[in-house]
Amino acid sequence: MALLTGYHLLGVGVAGFFFVASARVWGKRHLFLLGTVLIIISSAWGGASGHSYKSLLWARIVQGVGLAPFEALVNAAVGDLYFVHERGKRMALTNMALFGGAFFTPILVGKITDTLGWQWSFYFIAIFTGALLPFVFFFVPETAFRRAEHLNTDFTGEGLPEGKSHLDPAWEMSHPENSTKQGSPNGSMPTSFDKHQSDTELRNLNLQRPVPAKVSYARSLLPFNGRKTDDNFFKLVLRPFPLFFHPAIFWACLIQGTMIGWTVFIGVVLAAIYLGPPLFFNEVTTGYMYTGAFVGAVLGFLLAGFLADWSTNLMIRRNKGVYEPEFRIVLVIAQLVIGCIGLYGFGITSNNLPQYGWFLPDFFFAWEVMGMVIGAVASALYIVDAHREIAVEAFTCLLIFKNIFSFGLTWSAYEWLVQSGVLKTFMIIASLQVVICCLSIPMCKPIQHKFHVTIFGLTLRTTDIFGKRNRSFMQRHDLLKLTHLW
Repeated sequence: MALLTGYHLLGVGVAGFFFVASARVWGKRHLFLLGTVLIIISSAWGGASGHSYKSLLWARIVQGVGLAPFEALVNAAVGDLYFVHERGKRMALTNMALFGGAFFTPILVGKITDTLGWQWSFYFIAIFTGALLPFVFFFVPETAFRRAEHLNTDFTGEGLPEGKSHLDPAWEMSHPENSTKQGSPNGSMPTSFDKHQSDTELRNLNLQRPVPAKVSYARSLLPFNGRKTDDNFFKLVLRPFPLFFHPAIFWACLIQGTMIGWTVFIGVVLAAIYLGPPLFFNEVTTGYMYTGAFVGAVLGFLLAGFLADWSTNLMIRRNKGVYEPEFRIVLVIAQLVIGCIGLYGFGITSNNLPQYGWFLPDFFFAWEVMGMVIGAVASALYIVDAHREIAVEAFTCLLIFKNIFSFGLTWSAYEWLVQSGVLKTFMIIASLQVVICCLSIPMCKPIQHKFHVTIFGLTLRTTDIFGKRNRSFMQRHDLLKLTHLW
């Protein structure tokens, strides 16, 4: 039965390639509508599959395809709608909705299955998603449109040389005297105009640019509202592949994808641990074990929403009013502490249920999910802030990695547990996660105070070890341009 989850996740990952390319070309609205309709159809199909495992398996795969737009595009839509300093709480809310919903439903599904039959767990999804469809149709407008370059203020600056952005580390590192002029204290807008340029000149500059006509409400209801780019669709499908070699995107895949994979792993082995001795839980009681995960998702949302913008504003003040996208990575400290405590604690307590009972494993499950949500928010915010021009493709990479990684775990979770035991398995998993979180150290940039240290005659500066080196290198060696996909 675990493979029903695995193939569902595989459907999400494979569909992401095509849906994200479609979002680039035609926008996101049609995909949200299509995803909603597919979830309704596949859920009704799953409930009506009867005793046919093959039919149920295909229904789950189609469900995954319908889920793909919501996993891949909601975070990118946050980047479309909000300024840099406004994204933290919104990104936390979207992740809480995604993960909170995923952990709340198992609490109910066990009782529904026991009382009404497992088919009704699918029928209820079809019913509630059907009720949601009109809201998606009437109240989810298109967020993507052809922006003038001067409006992309979080990755283009008008006072810079052509083709250079205010977040372009290659330009900033070669012009350090200007680097402190490229961001405002709240990080929302770059002050990229020369201070001697008059207000009249600025107004004239903006008036020369054509203002796109406002779309009527009736036209905004159409699934398609014109092309958003002239790029080739098939090139867009292939874009995510080279980006797996982008250090920042691969880091984000690890930070977000592995914790989600460990959460799926816990879900797969919960039944194996609790249905047998000494607790002899039934399906209903095992479903209630997800209460801790749901509470953890909500607390993770609250903590990530608070820390995301507070920590960034604190770092901006300490960095003399200059915003750096790497400030978002500070959140990984909370993921390291909270998430890894959860993994170690779950392994230790689940290994000795007669001594610890059911509460402590569920308590540590909540900690693990809190860390997962915080890590998801940290990686998503960094991608949107540092690489918004390729954010859609980057989120595709995250989608593919986490779902295929989770799919692989569903294949081997039970065997791994039987061969190595609960304690050893989770000690390995938790230690791997500590190492992955520590990969954030070379990705992060501390405050911009200059200092150096000499070791064996070699002088190392802060900008040599941390900072913008990765962004600078990737700016000069654009993987998409090198592979002729941009």
